[in-house]
Order: sequence, then structure tokens, then C-alpha cells
Amino acid sequence: MCGIVGVVSQAPVNQLIYDALLLLQHRGQDAAGIVTEQGRKFFMHKAKGMVRDVFRTRNMRSLPGHCGLGQVRYPTAGNAYSEEEAQPFYVNAPFGLVLVHNGNLTNAQALKQELFQTDHRHINTDSDSEVLLNVLAHELEKVSRGITLKPADVFAAVRGVHQRIRGSYAVVALIAGHGLLAFRDPYGIRPLCVGRQGDSVMVASESVTLEGNGFELERDIQPGEALFVAHDGSTQFEQCAEKTSHNPCIFEYVYLARPDSVLDGISVYQARLNLGKTLAKRLVSTVPPNEIDVVIPIPESSRPSAMELAQLLGLPYREGFVKNRYVGRTFIMPGQGVRKKSVRQKLNVIASEFKGRNVLLVDDSIVRGTTSREIVQMARDAGARKVYLASAAPPVRYPNVYGIDMPTSSELVAHDRTVEEVRLSIGCDALIYQDVDAMKQAIGSLNPNLAGFDASCFDGVYVTGDITLETIERMNQGRDQSEEGQEDNSRLALPNAQTA
Repeated sequence: MCGIVGVVSQAPVNQLIYDALLLLQHRGQDAAGIVTEQGRKFFMHKAKGMVRDVFRTRNMRSLPGHCGLGQVRYPTAGNAYSEEEAQPFYVNAPFGLVLVHNGNLTNAQALKQELFQTDHRHINTDSDSEVLLNVLAHELEKVSRGITLKPADVFAAVRGVHQRIRGSYAVVALIAGHGLLAFRDPYGIRPLCVGRQGDSVMVASESVTLEGNGFELERDIQPGEALFVAHDGSTQFEQCAEKTSHNPCIFEYVYLARPDSVLDGISVYQARLNLGKTLAKRLVSTVPPNEIDVVIPIPESSRPSAMELAQLLGLPYREGFVKNRYVGRTFIMPGQGVRKKSVRQKLNVIASEFKGRNVLLVDDSIVRGTTSREIVQMARDAGARKVYLASAAPPVRYPNVYGIDMPTSSELVAHDRTVEEVRLSIGCDALIYQDVDAMKQAIGSLNPNLAGFDASCFDGVYVTGDITLETIERMNQGRDQSEEGQEDNSRLALPNAQTA
């Protein structure tokens, strides 16, 4: 999960891209980068850290031009600690090409060998985004005719990319002297939308990025579709995949996206309200509402679900945790030790809301269990008589290979465990999970035109249909071994014969 943005304007874009990245900061806190184009020359600055720390006045002044790209990085492949893997990536032929990518290629290792042996291209990092850039560059080189490049040639190159790469990818690229290219994988797993403000065009991961900068959301880029934006702001769309199926990642609605965004025609906020309704129905069969004194959300993504649940069951809703907004999201912090340490730095209890009460804590999801265990203990330390925990999402039982940091089964508290075993591990008095089918129905009802969702971390069904245990183990071999929790996947079992 990363955040990407691209802009073509008639005015300088450096400040606009910076502001857009601030609105995407929740999607990645490891590194940030911006590239702009003036004439046929690219200007780039990128580094590890948050947007506000990476860019100073001197950096912004060195980014001239009327079109550009930006990315905030959350590493799911390659080396999480390498500044070299911050995006954008650049290659000088053909034309000069820069690219930002949100997603995860599942055949990156095979492509790296193919690029070296057949295409004679050199990959300098462990990043799958650099692999994707070189595949795109090679396909552009095959269709280009001298210095002239037409939109039809660009779309032909994207068709070649779709045929070669597998996995999830939302991509924005700049082709020096020609314009901006954006495209999305044939399943639409990772989000990408486009908006306009006069003659200016912006492409971004979430609609909030457009609206927060005065752009009007036009539509989502469809699965397999490509968009080419010329320097004058004119746009051209074309479907470049032979076969498509619209299956966005359901975890975007559960946790990743901002609640004020609309992704693939679905309001994230409304999706979370709906999850609260279905969670309320699950709750009453486990814990009678009259045994609950107060409903308290675990900030921040769970608030809509917790409020809806409390209202439906007629229970008091209270804020019991105060969040330090200057500490990053614990889910996307590398390493179990860092996550555990950060919980009490990030959250502090309002003791009066817990003392002597039976409290129902509502979280958006439970992934590794580290945060949940700490929070339950914090509630007990504050004087809670009983602590119940409800998750607006089902148990996370399987690794995610499409760009979310759930790489190994050993890191997932619910893998190969019953709900009771998870409850004992976390230490709460009752544990209530959302049902998988209810979750899909609650969110899917908001856009019946979708084919379905990628919910692989919940149900083990990988929508691309090409994921096996060996695929997951091969992808994990390239991950940074310095993180805690890197263990064997031999106990992992995928349902439905390993495919969708």
C-alpha cells in the first residue's frame, strides 16, 4: 500500500504535488518523493521519512515544471530500510521515463531474470517497482518510432505490460516530452482515480486527494484501462487488457483508505457504517447487550463502525483513548518490536471511561494481535471490570501478496487458530469477529456493478488465480530478514486448491 499522484497543469505543480502527498500520508510513512518535468528534463527529490521532513524550501525550489509525479512509500517488497528504493524511479531510455507504483508484482523475480537475460536491462535495487518500470520502458521501446510517440503507441506498450506482469499495480508515469500515463491492473485491486480543475488533470490513489486540492472527481480508472494526458491537459482513455474483472481490495474499505474518500463508487465512510450494522448482529449472539456498559472505538478507522453498532444496540458511545497524531499508524510500522513499543506512545486512556465498567472495544481489524493485546491490557489497567473486543473485519488468516504488509502466516494471530485461541492470546473476555460473507455483502451492496473483492487475507482466495504456497514463499525470500516475525510458511494452507 502506497500513495501515488500525478499532475499535468498549466501552472507549476511542485506545491500541488506536495499538498497531494500530505493528503496521502496515511498510505505510507517510510519515504516520499516528487519528480517534475520542465522541457525534456526531469527534476527529482526523494528520501526516507514523512512528507514534511523530506521536503524543505530548497527542495521545492529545485522542482520546476508544469507536470509531475509523487509517491509516499510503504514497503511491501524489497528492502524497507533502503533510501535507494524510495520512488519515483527513473530510466533514461526510451525518451526518459519516471514512474510511481502502488501494489505488488507477484512474478517480479522471474521478470528480473527475463529483463536481464532477454531484454538486456539492468535492475539496480530489490524493488518490484523498478522491475515494472523497465518492463514498461522495454515495451515502449518496441512500439516507438524515432522521436515521435502517439497515444496509440503508448497504449500498445501498456498492453504488452499487462501480458507480462502479474499481481496488483496502479501506475503513474511521465514520458519525457510527451505526457503522463496512468494505468491499473486488470483486476483493479489497487485504487486509482482521475479528476480535473479547468485545464489541469490529477490522477491519484484516493478521491480525497483530488477534492482536497480543488479538483473535481471525474471517475475511477477502470481495471486494465490506461489514461494518457498530453501536456495541454487533453486526455485519452483506452482499455488495454484482454480480460478484466473488477475486484478491488476490500481491506481498503476496512482500514487503508481515508473515510472521506470514494473508491470505485463506494464511500469508505458508508462502508464502515455498514460494517458496524453487520457487526452488531454478530455481537448479540455472543455478548448480550445488557452486559455492556459502554462502546469505545480504538482510533481511528473503527469509529464509524463503533458508532453505528452502539446506536443500533442502544449503548453509550464514548471516546476512551486519546491518540497522539504525531506517531505513525502501528499497522504499517516495520517489526513487531516497534509496533509493540509504539502502542502506548500512540494511545493513552481516559481512565474514567473504563473504571468499574464492562467495555466493548471496537477495532477495524486484528492482524498481528500485538496492538490488540496491549490495548486490552491498557483497558484493564484503567480499571475496566470486563473487556470485550469486536473486530469490524473477519479474522486475518492468510498472507496478502497484493501490496499489504501481511507477508507471512506466522505474523497473523488468527492463522491456524480458533477464535477462542485468539481470544486467549489477546487476553479479552470475549472476542467477536465480523463474518466474511457479511463483510462482502455490507460493502458490495454499495456498488452492485463490482464483480467482487479481493479478500484473500480473510478467505485465502487470490483473485489473480496464480498464487500458490510456493509463490508466497518465493516472494518472502526477498524481504528484509531484520524484521521480527520472519518464520517458515510450511503450516500455511490455502483453500480452493490455491486459486480463485
